[in-house]
Amino acid sequence: MKMTAGEITAACGGRLLGGDPETEITSVTADSRQVKPGTLFVPIVGERTDAHCYIGKAFESGAAATLTQEHETAEGPGVWIAVGSTPDALQKIAACWRKKFTGPVVGITGSVGKTTTKEMTALALSAGRNVMKTEGNQNSQIGLPLTMFRLSPEYDAAVVEMGMSEFGEMSRLAAVAAPDDAILTNIGLSHIGNLGSQENIRAEKLHIADGFHEGSVLYLNGDDPLLAELRGKLPYRAVFYGTRPWCDFRAESVRIGTEASDFRYCAPDGRTGEIHLPVPGMHCVLDALAGLAAADRLGVPLEKAAKALAGYRPLAMRMQIRQSTRGFTVIDDSYNSSPDAAKSSISVLAGFHSGKRVAVLADMLELGIFSRQGHFSVGEYAAKSGVDLLVTVGEEAREIAEGALSVNPEMECRVCSSNTQALGVLSEILGPHDTVLVKGSRGMKADEIVKTLLTEG
Repeated sequence: MKMTAGEITAACGGRLLGGDPETEITSVTADSRQVKPGTLFVPIVGERTDAHCYIGKAFESGAAATLTQEHETAEGPGVWIAVGSTPDALQKIAACWRKKFTGPVVGITGSVGKTTTKEMTALALSAGRNVMKTEGNQNSQIGLPLTMFRLSPEYDAAVVEMGMSEFGEMSRLAAVAAPDDAILTNIGLSHIGNLGSQENIRAEKLHIADGFHEGSVLYLNGDDPLLAELRGKLPYRAVFYGTRPWCDFRAESVRIGTEASDFRYCAPDGRTGEIHLPVPGMHCVLDALAGLAAADRLGVPLEKAAKALAGYRPLAMRMQIRQSTRGFTVIDDSYNSSPDAAKSSISVLAGFHSGKRVAVLADMLELGIFSRQGHFSVGEYAAKSGVDLLVTVGEEAREIAEGALSVNPEMECRVCSSNTQALGVLSEILGPHDTVLVKGSRGMKADEIVKTLLTEG
């Protein structure tokens, strides 16, 4: 990127406290450790640290400028720009930079599967375009603006992940990313503790279309009941993907194995083709179908996009199937969890038949008053899916065991209070040919269980 300090000051409605407005800014960061010559440092006031205390360090590292919401005068060399809120200013600057990008931007949101859909959409588009995509899951009100600064003339398309947990967030993100098209994967229970109902979650996520222009398209998962209800009710073009006969882009002849998924895609104009995904799960089929539909609209031949999707590899802690030294299989889906995501993962576990199927399920956070219902329903699903043994971790996850026992009173369930206790149980019960799924909310650090299982068995 290249903007002058004067342009940045105007973009965010700031006030120049000191320095040359013609100073060139070539990068933006909110992390003082990533500062380099030409950087604009954006200090964020967090729960634990006020990054304004690192402004001096940022200039020592070569920063060209800093924003500040805590100074009335410049307290050193370089450009100082006073703003009312550094996060708000960051978003306004990013929105200004976004307008300079002439290629299409595809936004991705949904309760479950955002990151996988982002990766698959970018992969499908890469068969015909040079794509910038969100790194990791930098999808927040800080992460998304920083992602937008990576837009440059070398790219001719972008795929950006957009996450929200409270009312009003998606509108602010849409103002930053201004997606030309967007994909809405599903409506689940994630963040329902803040938003109150699935209908509210749906309404909030639909704000991804706030910046749509004539010709924009929203891709919706037709297999999701709350999204299927929107047929014919939206003020912009909607394209549905899924397995239902009325979906515009359909997946047919779906075959889910323990290591891969295969299906035939059917486009609206009758074009068909085969897709092989080197990952299991119906949710992965739907994510790939969404990416295929978006790529087709942006001029990528379907057969090339389908071939590119065959090269997909899951990100760390997201449906990675790995082998332990003791001969059992670990399904590492430990990055995060929600009731809908847990059920999708359990369906993958259910496809393994060589030994015991063990589900290690930790607390799912941010469910509020829906916590008991959400955990209980996951337990019911696990029992109905044929899971042989259930290990729960955490106080709220006790309800998962209760749900499982309500369906199958004979099912073996082990209720644990910590990862250490769960590992003790697993060391006793896991043997060669068994398969163990590990899943939990990020705050539960379920990845620690996976690491130990793979290194120590």
